[in-house]
Amino acid sequence: MIKDIFIVCRGAGDLATGIIHRLHRAGFKVLALETKKPAAIRRQVSFCEAVYDKEITIEGVKARLITSLDEMDEVIKQGVVPVIIDPEGESIAKLRPDIVVDAIIAKKNLGTFMDMAPLVIGVGPGFTAGEDVDIVVETMRGHNLARIIDKGQALANTGIPGNIGGYTSERVIHAAAYGFIKNIRHIGDVVKKGDEIARIYEKYDNNTSKSGFQGEYVPVNATISGIIRGLIRDGFEVTEGFKIADIDPREGELKNCFTISDKSRSIGGSVLEAVCSYVSGM
Repeated sequence: MIKDIFIVCRGAGDLATGIIHRLHRAGFKVLALETKKPAAIRRQVSFCEAVYDKEITIEGVKARLITSLDEMDEVIKQGVVPVIIDPEGESIAKLRPDIVVDAIIAKKNLGTFMDMAPLVIGVGPGFTAGEDVDIVVETMRGHNLARIIDKGQALANTGIPGNIGGYTSERVIHAAAYGFIKNIRHIGDVVKKGDEIARIYEKYDNNTSKSGFQGEYVPVNATISGIIRGLIRDGFEVTEGFKIADIDPREGELKNCFTISDKSRSIGGSVLEAVCSYVSGM
């Protein structure tokens, strides 16, 4: 029975959220594993934000941070997705899930192997189906997006973001310096090219009664005109080159900032297909 199948998903960023959302809606029990400081920029559609805000609801599905595995079963009974801080996946051996999905999207394998569960799925590049995982799901936009691979690897990461509205690398903004982010604008705001959307400060002290941001700062300006689709949260510590924002040039697509993307849904559908195929053969 579907309700008896337990799945652990490593990662709860925007792509992982599409996977978790589909699995949960299909009736599977899912636990999400995250880091202490998730770095999602599409924060409105990432279950990992529960790490900071304790709870988040995305398209009718609620996720809640738990601090102990003892809380997991009760949260699942409530129809909520539990999220626990476990970047190393140490809880997997204790829980012995039926299925493990690695959707960290690190572009490399951070420690997921076939002996973790009867079915192990790797999402994106960095995995080899038939060696370290059973199945790989393609994440590269294009003809093969969300293809299920039972032997071999996904396409290598090109470092070039997918084309949206005619823009690729121009729409994604990376930190020009080390420091701490202070947002000037917000996800969903319409901006013009050159507008200041954030600042990178030298220091940040969240214990101060003032704003907490100190020292000199480097402005972060919009690289193109459009809607801020993703923006890393206030106070986040970034290194030079770190991905911090994403602008959608399609100004009429405001709702896209707050809904799961087509890419995420496609990948989630393929993971669901792989899971259902496995369950039907049990």
